[in-house]
Amino acid sequence: MAMQLIECVPNFSEGRDMDLIRQITDEIESVEGVKLLDVDPGKATNRTVVTFVGEPKYVIEAAFKAIKKASEIIDMSKHSGEHPRMGATDVCPLIPISNISMEETAEWAHKLAENVGQHLEIPIYMYESAATRPEWKNLATVRSGEYEGLPEKLASPEWKPDYGPAQFNAQAGATAIGARDFLIAYNVNLNTTSVRRANSVAFDIREKGRLKRKGNPIVGTPVKDKNGNPVRIPGSCKSVKAIGWYIEEYQVAQISMNLTNIKDTPLHKAFEECNKSATNRGLRVTGSELVGLVPLKVMLDTGNYFLKKQQRSLGVSESEIIKIAVKSLGLDELGEFDPQKKIIEYQLRADDKRPLIAMDLASFADETASESPAPGGGSISAYIGALGASLGGMVANLSAHKRGWDARWEEFSEWAVSAQQLKDELLYLVDEDTTSFNQVLASFRLPKGSAEEKEVRKNAIQDATQYATEVPYQVMETSFKIFKLCKAMAEIGNPNSVTDAGVGALCARAAIHGAFLNVKINAGGLNDKTFVKNILSKGKKLVSASNKLEKEIMKIVEEKI
Repeated sequence: MAMQLIECVPNFSEGRDMDLIRQITDEIESVEGVKLLDVDPGKATNRTVVTFVGEPKYVIEAAFKAIKKASEIIDMSKHSGEHPRMGATDVCPLIPISNISMEETAEWAHKLAENVGQHLEIPIYMYESAATRPEWKNLATVRSGEYEGLPEKLASPEWKPDYGPAQFNAQAGATAIGARDFLIAYNVNLNTTSVRRANSVAFDIREKGRLKRKGNPIVGTPVKDKNGNPVRIPGSCKSVKAIGWYIEEYQVAQISMNLTNIKDTPLHKAFEECNKSATNRGLRVTGSELVGLVPLKVMLDTGNYFLKKQQRSLGVSESEIIKIAVKSLGLDELGEFDPQKKIIEYQLRADDKRPLIAMDLASFADETASESPAPGGGSISAYIGALGASLGGMVANLSAHKRGWDARWEEFSEWAVSAQQLKDELLYLVDEDTTSFNQVLASFRLPKGSAEEKEVRKNAIQDATQYATEVPYQVMETSFKIFKLCKAMAEIGNPNSVTDAGVGALCARAAIHGAFLNVKINAGGLNDKTFVKNILSKGKKLVSASNKLEKEIMKIVEEKI
């Protein structure tokens, strides 16, 4: 069964004393099975957003320890800050990341809340998908009155907490625990210090918009419907909450947003709508900032959006797309935006070692030439294939940007995107081929003293050898797809780069031939003759077809030179 992963993003009411913040995060890191991804303190808000992930049981253990420590070292009676808050641990949402439903995540949130309420005597309110009442789904409703309003609130039967005592905890306050979809906390910077003007922009874009008024839109009498409820003019962005505020630290006003459903309003749309509203009001957006971490897809979607606006090819590297996103949103205006620290998947990849691809060209060549048997022909074949795909992608990108071919940029962009996908798959196989070879070596080193150990060792050798046969075959299949790319680029691409398309095809053929040598030698050690027969038969067909396609492409290239 695949591992279940959830993310926890508690907000602690301390953003200035790094020693106190460190005491809390130390509690989180003390739990094995949890990875601390980000710690984002804010001086003006006097609030720190912490992000960590892991299996549910470990995450709620770490969350409990962090809430406990916060209740001991943060005194809410002395707290002040720009952000709404009601407790030392103000909110503690759980977010499903992989192989777990929202319903299951909400169950874990209730387990955490019950534990906190029982053992720490902190009033707990459940919100979002873990809410016990419809009106408590909204965090703003749960947090109404903030810390200062808790004594009166807790005295009312209507506000009896879900867990914990209905008594005012002067030091720790109260905590909202919930389960929700991924939320992006995002601030857009304006060239003004006016909170009123920032709020005007916020009201233009947030889902609930602003009150409709008679006469003067600011101080006029609110319009009410037949039931006496205020009528609102909705904003332009669904699933967006926003307010305007002034940040003394940067001396700018910001639109502070929570994007609660990035399918409804992607990051780039929120930015563009702020830009449009600001411009209409005589203001200018100067940049923006992301609070906490963001999924990789959000950054790629943003980068691709701005590339499309520029009519530029989308078939560029992941790092280039992210760079476009950062520059387009001005995410580096107030401080450095480090993708390795701000993107969730990159944080999780930190433990995913790909030593060969991490090397520079000279080191990779030196490692290949060393007395170590790996990397060998399989890894080199994968790398040659990656270079072939890269060359095809280069021709596509040059064609997309060729003067006079502007109307065809989308056509070539599609080819360039496919080239990037092939390149990335083959780069992954560079390390995977060496990993599979090392697994074969490890299986041979297993103990073989008893009959049982011999049987375990024999099966391990067969399993590892079969995988070491399948990996180079994957190199063959992936490299074969390069021919379609390079043939198209030779036929319709920038004629000045036709030889690059030809070299790409030569690389693809070399990758297929080289990988097949590894398939054959590894298959020789397998007992499953049916598997061997099938993979060798398919491999021979790929080799034969690659010879034919390489000749066809080279004929086109030679005729155009």
